[in-house]
Amino acid sequence: MLNRQSQGRTTRRNLLRYGGSAAAATLASCGSDSMGDSGEPWTRAVNGRIRHSVCLWCFETSEWAWDAETLAGHAASLGMKSVELVEPRDWPALEKHGLGCAIAGNGMPGPPFMKGLNNPRYQAEVIEVTKKTMDACAEAGVPSVIAFNGYKWNIAEDPQSGEISLEEGARNTVAGLRELAAYGEEKGVTVCLEMLNTRDDTHPMKGHPGYQGDDIDYCADIIREVDSPRAKLLFDIYHVQIMNGDVIRRIREMKDLIGHFHTAGNPGRNELHLRQEIHYPSVMETLVEIGYEGYVGHEFIPTRDPRDSLAQAVKLCDV
Repeated sequence: MLNRQSQGRTTRRNLLRYGGSAAAATLASCGSDSMGDSGEPWTRAVNGRIRHSVCLWCFETSEWAWDAETLAGHAASLGMKSVELVEPRDWPALEKHGLGCAIAGNGMPGPPFMKGLNNPRYQAEVIEVTKKTMDACAEAGVPSVIAFNGYKWNIAEDPQSGEISLEEGARNTVAGLRELAAYGEEKGVTVCLEMLNTRDDTHPMKGHPGYQGDDIDYCADIIREVDSPRAKLLFDIYHVQIMNGDVIRRIREMKDLIGHFHTAGNPGRNELHLRQEIHYPSVMETLVEIGYEGYVGHEFIPTRDPRDSLAQAVKLCDV
């Protein structure tokens, strides 16, 4: 295993491969991967072109077990704007630190991506619960709520129950999103459909075998069919890279459909560093290029002190 000092040297060698000013700019903005051990923030989001957010569940379920207020305090110290996928009961804790919630969970109990809009067995419940969350969002000024296709099996927990076809799943999801988007038009809340990868079966939150919306083009076609300004894509860069790749071209092609972004390092869904395969400074420059003004939610599972990990994500993405 490389020590911290040698990690920094390796990163510099890798950066030289990019060549010229691009490498110099990336090195200047990112530093080495070691970041430091002081427990104090090393940098803040200062450029104002990326609105940084961070997902609570990654830190809540990690060995550090941060609650919403703890994460909000650290996020605020880094100049982030939001902690997301937070229950309405915790929104006041974010407000204490001057933060908002960029996107709310849909309110479904358990893993919310298993029972989605694609399945008639669950759709009415999903719509009812999501509308209640949208009511809370409208009252608190939370701009978006998440939505999911759902698992492809007739009974979410049972692969032996038979499958919903892609065509039927798309029709059902379009119908459900149209109802939610119409409600969102009344409430001023946008529903964002998230595509998830089905390839990684090493961890229940790194991949989701059985999820029907595992193709970004399939999900984009659903959003086009809904045809509402209150129905958008949640473009998770980590999941798209695993299933489809060609991330920057797809962002440009789908720019008018995208309402929110998520990040994580691939492989592993861990920190955003320069030893994983997604070059986040280039991706963030693309968001600036297309005029994206929404939030970027960091949704990685930390493998070390989360303060170091969050500081690193901000430093890498604050283009």
